[in-house]
Amino acid sequence: MISQQELQGNWNQFKGQIKNKWGQLTDNDLTQAEGNVERLVGMIQQKTGTARREVEEFFDGCMKEGSKVSQRVAATARDYSQQAGEAISQGYEHVSAGLQEGYDQAGEVIKARPAESLSAAFAAGILAGIVVTLLMRPSR
Repeated sequence: MISQQELQGNWNQFKGQIKNKWGQLTDNDLTQAEGNVERLVGMIQQKTGTARREVEEFFDGCMKEGSKVSQRVAATARDYSQQAGEAISQGYEHVSAGLQEGYDQAGEVIKARPAESLSAAFAAGILAGIVVTLLMRPSR
């Protein structure tokens, strides 16, 4: 038989399944029984004439189905997590290879044209200094 905690933890799911099984029950009926297994079973028996054992079996079936759904959701989440990890790893490897290639090309250019490389680095330093100075100057 379903426990009080299971009923309370899965109330919205149970409520929908109960209404599907016993359509003559109203939202008000279910609200009155919310959270109390004995009251819920008694109310279903009274309103529908269903035997207690049948109600309990229905609840047990709902719990088993909920457990299967939870297991499927967990498995799907694990699969997506694994796929995301693999995609991140591949992206990292791609970016790393691209950076290494750029670093190697920059080294070749510096070796082939040291004077031009030094001039370009000096000009970039001057421009960076001007930008930093302008950004740090208080606004008026």
